Amino acid sequence: REKSTELPFTGKYLYNKKTGFYHCAACGNKLFSSETKFDSGTGWPSFYNSIKNAVDLKEDNSIFMKRIEVQCKKCKSHLGHVFNDGPKETTGKRFCINSIALNFKQNQ
Repeated sequence: REKSTELPFTGKYLYNKKTGFYHCAACGNKLFSSETKFDSGTGWPSFYNSIKNAVDLKEDNSIFMKRIEVQCKKCKSHLGHVFNDGPKETTGKRFCINSIALNFKQNQ
């Protein structure tokens, strides 16, 4: 929630292949579908799209570079960042998200 990041390749959802939805760990807001998750090779769970109206995007110039921060729309928790190097056949976006900011609910 305080705009930090977990170390790459350490998050509990990096290799999760189950079908379901990823929710904000702080407030429970539904954020991402497993259908949009892909292996970006970056070390963090990556999605090419979020659930409609689930996240806010904010300019982030915190570490001497321009990035776009992804926040939970409901509680404003920091989730990660979005980049323009995602799958070209989808949105072209890569939502690079911290596992610790998420809870996963598997479809039954």
